[in-house]
Formats: sequence, structure tokens, C-alpha cells
Amino acid sequence: MASHIVGYPRMGPKRELKFALESFWDKKSSAEDLEKVAADLRTSIWKQMAGAGIKYIPSNTFSYYDQVLDTTAMLGAVPPRYGWNGGEIGFDIYFSMARGNASVPAMEMTKWFDTNYHFIVPELGPDVHFSYASHKAVTEYKEAKALGVDTVPVLVGPVSYLLLSKPAKGVEKTFSLLSLLGKILPVYKEVISELKAAGASWIQFDEPTLVMDLDSHKLQAFTDAYSELESTLSGLNVLIETYFADIPAEAFKTLASLKGVTAYGFDLVRGTKTLDLIKSEFPKGKYLFAGVVDGRNIWANDLAASLSTLHELEGIVGKDKLVVSTSCSLLHTAVDLINETKLDEEIKSWLAFAAQKIVEVNALAKALAGEKDEAFFSANAAAQASRKSSPRVTNEAVQKAAAALRGSDHRRATNVSARLDAQQKKLNLPILPTTTIGSFPQTIELRRVRREYKAKKISEDDYIKAIKEEINKVVKLQEELDIDVLVHGEPERNDMVEYFGEQLSGFAFTVNGWVQSYGSRCVKPPIIYGDVSRPNPMTVFWSSTAQSMTARPMKGMLTGPVTNLNWSFVRNDQPRFETCYQIALAIKDEVEDLEKAGINVIQIDEAALREGLPLRKSEQAFYLDWAVHSFRITNCGVQDTTQIHTHMCYSNFNDIIHSIIDMDADVITIENSRSDEKLLSVFREGVKYGAGIGPGVYDIHSPRIPSTEEIADRINKMLAVLEKNILWVNPDCGLKTRKYSEVKPALNNMVAAAKLLRTQLASAK
Repeated sequence: MASHIVGYPRMGPKRELKFALESFWDKKSSAEDLEKVAADLRTSIWKQMAGAGIKYIPSNTFSYYDQVLDTTAMLGAVPPRYGWNGGEIGFDIYFSMARGNASVPAMEMTKWFDTNYHFIVPELGPDVHFSYASHKAVTEYKEAKALGVDTVPVLVGPVSYLLLSKPAKGVEKTFSLLSLLGKILPVYKEVISELKAAGASWIQFDEPTLVMDLDSHKLQAFTDAYSELESTLSGLNVLIETYFADIPAEAFKTLASLKGVTAYGFDLVRGTKTLDLIKSEFPKGKYLFAGVVDGRNIWANDLAASLSTLHELEGIVGKDKLVVSTSCSLLHTAVDLINETKLDEEIKSWLAFAAQKIVEVNALAKALAGEKDEAFFSANAAAQASRKSSPRVTNEAVQKAAAALRGSDHRRATNVSARLDAQQKKLNLPILPTTTIGSFPQTIELRRVRREYKAKKISEDDYIKAIKEEINKVVKLQEELDIDVLVHGEPERNDMVEYFGEQLSGFAFTVNGWVQSYGSRCVKPPIIYGDVSRPNPMTVFWSSTAQSMTARPMKGMLTGPVTNLNWSFVRNDQPRFETCYQIALAIKDEVEDLEKAGINVIQIDEAALREGLPLRKSEQAFYLDWAVHSFRITNCGVQDTTQIHTHMCYSNFNDIIHSIIDMDADVITIENSRSDEKLLSVFREGVKYGAGIGPGVYDIHSPRIPSTEEIADRINKMLAVLEKNILWVNPDCGLKTRKYSEVKPALNNMVAAAKLLRTQLASAK
């Protein structure tokens, strides 16, 4: 019985690639140094899978930024502003597209389906000239083969690539991206031909858009694409991989009828209804790659349940046609549980990271082949039973409090217009008030202080003194820049979700459980294993300390319940909404304590609200109902004069704008500049927004410093569709990933632009 892995984490068990990328970007190391680190990681990954007995091992899933950008490079679809003149695309052009450079901005970045991973959105139009410009897929296949590992090269499928793209600036928004199919397929043919010549016997096309609600025109594009590729694919076994949700019945029919396709991969963890389609309609003689091991969470697989499912599938497709697989790429999980030496042993027994999931896949494949490891299965069953019966999972008081939430919508008693009037009397802010999103640069010295405190190398008094000094520095800088509503810079926090989770019951933490978010940015998601409550105040000390340093309003900074949920590894033994309501009650306690401490502006970030939106439209209303309700629970008890902010970033918000309005926040700051001001189009189309709103005026994920004129131009575009009395001026997101040498001039220009516009508005009266 065969086994398969859809994809694997790239950063390395101790974030080796992250540090190599940042060293290269900072010009502290060479391209050769970066390539060596990458090659060593790839070698380690391939050998690990081969050693574990995996038959179908992926290649070309390694990336220096993301797999969609790799495909853009492969197709030579470089926007003209980057000055590419043909030839093989190197790091200079590649990273300019991802991060921008001193003279041109980066391409848009958005979430990869409903995950916290991001990709660079291709910019396409009728005049794009496609050419084979990156041979990475073939190079990596040959690299693995030289090591004695025969891999399955993985490509982002041609139809999904186009459906994930956007019309370039200046191209009509109605332009059909699928009309470019005939132009990109010749490049795919070249890649396929080279892979065949190199000795590949299998090829995997990732076509995850097949799980979306696609109309007949889009489904027809899959038929057209693979019909066109059929002769080139002849002699290869072709796997079409889907993931993240159930595949709709019509898409299943389209997929099953594709020409030249040998095998189909399905997510049977998030796509349990797909099982019914397989039972009734799976095409005879084809391979089924059954994704029964969860690629998106860190809970150990219920091996007995998975084996039962696999036995059932074996009866449908045949013993020789069933392949045990992960539900999706393991990119979305932490790398290896062996590195977790400080994790509670009972909780650790409930978990499986990427390295352990490889073992689970192979154990299931061997069990199907009659070689069941009884000891391994027995230990797994014991861990499953332990988790179900552990008293640390359940808190009856929390469950009762969450159950009591039903029956109320938890809205503030006064409408937002009246609240904004009351807040303005108290805060006395100018037109176009300026603020930032929360974090300030995390310096090497600051990270050292936190690290030494955690390691008990410095005392609590010394730690508090150092953090207070950092807050004072950030406060003074903002006052010098003349920013209106200040933040304390979050020097006590390495990560916004991790910080709160460490202080909430029901959360556990790893030392090396890093997961890639984008580029070199890694996050360490907390593990929600049980019922959630807040034993003690979490931010009140630091926020009130910061407020005591200034007469200007100081924002209290919290992470909202939906973002805490979506950016954690969440327990899978109860519905997600029940866990979210528990977190909402904990945050509500914190909000009310901040208000009592004299904090008049409180930001409750919901950066990940859109990210959690189900991929299928039929499931979206229910999610939005409980997600928005959870946010309202957090602040329903505050005074009218307390201003509640929220923040969202790096997703497409236009389709959920009415739910955002329903959150009933007083002010929302929202990413806007990196996505070509896409957000503003919803207001041009007539949506009325009465609360305060701050669409970001510059992209913080690029080192580029925008000019005062550029920012003023952005603000003017906002003023064309939004009332001046509700508009705020702020960056796209927090500043922790930037350097002070970038932050100071950028914020200086932002404040100057706001003042320029205030003067112009005053003289126009």
C-alpha cells in the first residue's frame, strides 16, 4: 500500500530559511549562502520522507517566498515596473515582486484560501507575454534524483493559477483571466516535457480552486486545460490535488472526466462530504489519494477511525489504487514534535507535527497492506482516550457562561453616530486623526531582553524596567512625530496571539512550533486544548503605564476572539464557535478592566476575521453570524465615551463589508494600500459607512518609504468616497517587522500628509 505527502514545511525545524533570507535581504550574506541553506533543507526533507517509507515524495514545494510567486516566475509574468528584460528570473526580480524595492512597490499579498499563509497575487492582462523563465521545478526534481530520491514534481495547476490572479492596474476589472489559458499552457508544456526528459514518472497539479463555488464557465476551463495538455502528459501519471474543503458535486464530475489524469487527491478531514461522492461516482481504474491525515492541525490522527475509512475506500477503488495521504500540504503545521522539550507530557502525547504526520501516513499505509504496527496503534488509542477523559480539558463554569450567551446579540445600547460624538467631546481629535496599528520595531536588544527574562537570566524588576524604557522611547517618538492617538509599541510581546494565549487558561505553547505566514515571517500558533478563561488581567499594567507617560490618548491593544481562534491550533473536539465564545468572554473581562484603568481607546484586532470565512457560500452566513457576535460580546459593556477600534489586514474584505459594519466598532483600520486600494471600490459602489475608518495609507511589509505627496494622494482618493469627519490616517498594519530607519521617515511623511490635507480642507471651507 502506497503513501503520499502533499507538501512539507520549508522554514526548517529551527527557522533556518528565515534567518538565511533575512541575512540575504540585509546584504549580510550572498545568494550562494542562501542557496546552500535551501539545498540543505531540501535534502533533509527528501531523505526524511524516504527514510519514513513514503512512496510519493513531493518536489518543487520548497519556496523562497510562496508557490504562486514561483509559478509567476516560471511563466515569466513579471509586471513591467520591475524592469525585467527576459532570461532566467533571479533573486533580484523575484524578491522585488514579493517585497518591493526602493523605487517600486510590491505586488499585492493576500491569504491562501482560509489559512494564515499568504501568497503574492499575480497581475495579469491581455498584453502579458508569457515565457518559460524559471526552471526551478525541473532543477529540484533533478537535485532530488541525484540524491537517489525519485519525487513527484508539484505545480500550481494552470486554472487555479489564473483564478487566483487579478487584472493588472489599467486592465478592465471585467477582463477574463481565463482567456489567458491558451497563452500559459505552452509554458506548462515546456515544463512537463523537461520533467519527462529528466525521468519523472508522476506529476502533481494542485488545483485547490476546485473546492470553491465555480460556475460552468470556470469548470469548463479545467476540461479545456487538461485536454490541451493531454498529449504532452502522455507517459506520465497525473495527480490532481484538491484540499481545504468538500469538492462540490459538479466539480467532482468535471474532475473525474478530465483527460490524461491518473489520480485524484481529496481532503477527507475538512471534506467529509466528499466521501459520499467517492462512494457513488469514483471513476473506475483511477488512483485515489485519500487525505485522511490532517495537514492543518497538530492533533494526533485517530488511527483506528482513519483505518476504518480507508478500508471502506479500499472496497470502492481497489487495494492497488488507494494511496494514503495528508489532507493538504504540511506547510500549515509545525515541523517536529521532537524539538518540544518543555511541553507538558500529557498534552504532547495528543499531538503530531509534520514529522509525526509522515509516520502516521506510513503507519496507515502499512496497516492496509497487512503490516499493522500494533504497538504504535495501541499507543495512539491510549492518547486519544487520555484526551477525551482529561479533566484539564473541561471547565464547567466556562461552558455555562458561554451557553448563557445565546439569546442576546450583545450590541452597545447607543448607535455609533451618538457614540462618536461623545468620544470626540472627550478625546478632542483633529480632522483626519493619525495613529498606528499597534506594534513598533522589535529590535535585537528588545528580543534579547525578552529571551533572557524567559530564561530567568534577568530578574522581573530588570525586565519591567527595560520594557518601560522601551515604551517611553516609543511614546516620545510618537509625540515628536505629532501622532494623535498613540500606542505603547507592544515591546512585551513577541507575537500578538501567543502573548494573550500565554495568559489564558486552556492554551498550551511550544518552543519551536513555528509555521510560515509569508516570506520569512513565521508565527508560533498557540494550542487551544481546553476550555478558555482569563485568570488575571493581561495588558492593563502595560497600557496604564504607557498612558501615564503622555497626555495624548493611548490605545489599549488586544487581539480579538476570532483572530485568537483562527491563528491558533484549535481543539477539534467541539465546534469552533463554542471555543470562540469562550475567548470572547475572556477578552470582555480585559476590555472592561482597561476601561476602569482609564484607557479611553481600546483596539480589539480582528485581523483574521475574513481569513476564517468558509470557502463555500452555503456555510458563510453561519460563520459570519457567530464571528461578528463574538466581537460584539467583547465590548458590549463599555461606556459610550470609550472608543472601540478594530483592525483587519491582507484579505479581500469587499464581500463581507456588511458584516464588518455589523461588528459595530467605533473605528476600523484596514489594509488598503498594498491591494491597490481595492477596498475603496466598495464605497464607490454606494456602501454607506458611518463609523470611523482608516484605510491604510502605506504598505508596511515593504522596506520602501512613501513620500508625503504619495500618501496625500492616497488620502485624497479616500476623501472622494468617505466623509472627512470619519476618516483616519494610519499605516496598513503593525510596524514590528520594520526597522526604525524605515519607520521614522514613513510616519513623518504620513503625519505631514495628514496636516497638508487638514490645511487644504480648512481653506476650502
